[in-house]
Amino acid sequence: MKRIGLTGGIASGKSVVAARLAARGVPVIDADRIARDVVEPGRPALAEIAARWPAVVRGGALDRKALGAIVFADPGERAALEAILHPRIREELERAFRGLEDEGVPIAVYEAPLLVETGSDAALDALIVVSAPEALQIERVMRRDGLDEAQARARLAAQLSAEARLAKATFVIENSGDLRALERNVDDVWEQVERRFPSPRA
Repeated sequence: MKRIGLTGGIASGKSVVAARLAARGVPVIDADRIARDVVEPGRPALAEIAARWPAVVRGGALDRKALGAIVFADPGERAALEAILHPRIREELERAFRGLEDEGVPIAVYEAPLLVETGSDAALDALIVVSAPEALQIERVMRRDGLDEAQARARLAAQLSAEARLAKATFVIENSGDLRALERNVDDVWEQVERRFPSPRA
């Protein structure tokens, strides 16, 4: 089975791209969903988070906004969180990929915001990067998350530069227009993916 990564900067539109691929029948594994699952009450990751940042676990559940305010403001704290989460996310991801492969799925997509930053792209067969102008990303983050401009810029600055991410791309989906234009771009790129990795069942 071919494993295709899907990534992009914050508010680049990668979730919309993932939804479009899923609508085409492409299996999409969502890193954010895995990340939420591994910090559910009773999971070891939540206990480690509570030990390091007691104030972000309330009533036995994670306060994501409180944790985000800490880790996005301090690279050291962000690295500490990643050290807790990433090994567990990788383990769950591998389990999901193996399950799809056992079902005979020829190609699957892994959607994750930090594929390049964590070096996870190296284990994939190809990487799709969703790209959007920085000004548009900031506008979207402010509207989506209720942040001011300084907070939105801090979120962008916490991630890898767009240039560094694009340098690793096998395929690029531009998202600077409306939804219809984005959907056309997704369809065009997926057709390129299928030509590069034709299904053995085709």
